[in-house]
Amino acid sequence: MAEFDLVVANGTVIDGTGGPPVRADVAISGERIVAIGAGLGRARQTIDASGLVVSPGFIDVHTHDDSAVLNDPKMTAKISQGVTTVIVGNCGISLAPIAPLDPPAPLTLLGEREMYRFPTMRSYVDAVREAAPSINVGVLVGHTTLRLAVMDDLTRAATQAEANEMRALLEDSLAAGAIGFSTGLYYKPANAANLEEVVAIAAAMHEHGGIYTTHMRNEHEGVMDSLRETFATARQAQVPVVVSHHKCAGPDNWGRTKDTLPYIAASQKDQKIGLDAYPYVAGSTVLDADWVDERIRTMVTWSTPFPEMVGRDLSDIAAEWGVSQKDAARRLVPAGAVYFQMQEDDVRRVLSFPSTMIGSDGLQRDNHPHPRLWGTFPRVLGHYVREVGLFPLETAIHKMTGLSAATFNLKDRGTIRNGAFADLVVFDPATVADAATFEAPLQKSRGISHVLVNGAIGFRNGEVAARAGQIVARA
Repeated sequence: MAEFDLVVANGTVIDGTGGPPVRADVAISGERIVAIGAGLGRARQTIDASGLVVSPGFIDVHTHDDSAVLNDPKMTAKISQGVTTVIVGNCGISLAPIAPLDPPAPLTLLGEREMYRFPTMRSYVDAVREAAPSINVGVLVGHTTLRLAVMDDLTRAATQAEANEMRALLEDSLAAGAIGFSTGLYYKPANAANLEEVVAIAAAMHEHGGIYTTHMRNEHEGVMDSLRETFATARQAQVPVVVSHHKCAGPDNWGRTKDTLPYIAASQKDQKIGLDAYPYVAGSTVLDADWVDERIRTMVTWSTPFPEMVGRDLSDIAAEWGVSQKDAARRLVPAGAVYFQMQEDDVRRVLSFPSTMIGSDGLQRDNHPHPRLWGTFPRVLGHYVREVGLFPLETAIHKMTGLSAATFNLKDRGTIRNGAFADLVVFDPATVADAATFEAPLQKSRGISHVLVNGAIGFRNGEVAARAGQIVARA
C-alpha cells in the first residue's frame, strides 16, 4: 500500500524561513506535510519537481478579494501565480459586519448593495466556506465598515458610546474567525476618525488577539506624521501593526523612503511593526478628482457613466472632452483609476527592507485592473530576483510566505515543515515571470507548474484543478 497520499519529488525545497535551498522530497498525507527528505517512499500520486523549486504557498497579505472569493471561487487570478492564502478586509473595507446599504466609496471597490448582506462576521465566514474557494482566506474587520454600521455622521469622530459599539462588533468578529482589524484613514468616510477612536476599537485585540493594519492617513507629504500616528495608535492599543502598501507618493515626495524606512526600523526596537508592498510604481483605487494633480499619469480602470473609457489615460479623455483632468474625473465617477505615483528607487528600497511582506492590493472588480492583480508574485520572482538581482530567491520567498505567516500569526502556514498545512508552489526559477501589463492586465503568469492547497492539487497545466481553500485561523 502507498505510504503517503502525495509526494512532490526531486525538487529544490526553499522552506520559507529564509534559509538555503535543499534537494528533498515533500510527502503529504491528508492536508498536512508529514515528511521531508530523500527517497521518502511510495505515494498514491507523485509530482516530479526535477529542476524546479518547491516553496510554501504564497500569502497575499493585502487584498480586496472579499467579494471575489464568493463570486468567483476559482480565484484564477491568484492561484495561477502561486497564491494559496489571501488576507481580505484591508484598508478599512470589509463586507461584514453591516446591514444592507448603498455603499459609498471606497466600499464600492468590493461591490454595490447586493454584496453588503452580512450583518455578522459569522454570516460572511459561513458564506466563504459554502462558496469553497480554491485558496485560503483570512479576514480582517474594516473600520470604515464599522463606522457605517454604527454612526449616523461620518464627518466627525466617534463618541465613546459609538467606539464601544464598534469594539463590540470587532470582538464578535474575532470570535467568529476574523484575524484582525484594518483602517483606511486616507479615505473620506474614515478621515474624521481620531487616534482615540481607533485606539478604543483596536484595543479589543490586546485581549482577544489579532493584528492592526492601516492604509495610513497620508502617504504623500504627511507620510512621517502618519507613521507617527500609526505607531502611537498601535502602542496605546498594545497591538502589533502593519503599514499597508508603504510608499512615498507624488513627485514632491519621491526619495523619502530614505527617511521613512530608518524611522520604521528604529520604531521596531520598541514595538511589533510590519509593512507590505507591491512591486510596481503605480497604485490603484477609486477615481477622485481631489487626488488628480495633472502631474502624474492616471488610467481609468472602470467608470459607471462612461464604461467605454476603461483602460484609457485620464489626460487623453480630458483632451478629447476639452476639459481639465479634474473635471474629466468628476464626469467619470463613480470610477476607479491607476495612479502612477511612485518612483522606482523608492519601490526597490521598500521591497528590500527586511520586514516588508508582499501584497498585491489587486482589485478584482475593476474592468481593466492594475496588472498586480494577476502578476505580483511572479513579478517579484522573475523581474526583481532573476533580472534585477534585488535580493536572493530564498529572501523573496520568505517575504511571501514565512514572514507573512509569522506577522499575521497564521497557524501552521507559511513554511515547509512537518505538521504544516500542505500549501505548496512548484515553479521554474528560470522562467517564472508576470505576463500581465498595464495595457493587457488579464494574463496568467508563466513558470508556475503546480499549486497545492491543503494537500490538494489546486492548479496544474494552467488551470484550476480543485477548490480546497479554508478560513485560516490565528495561532
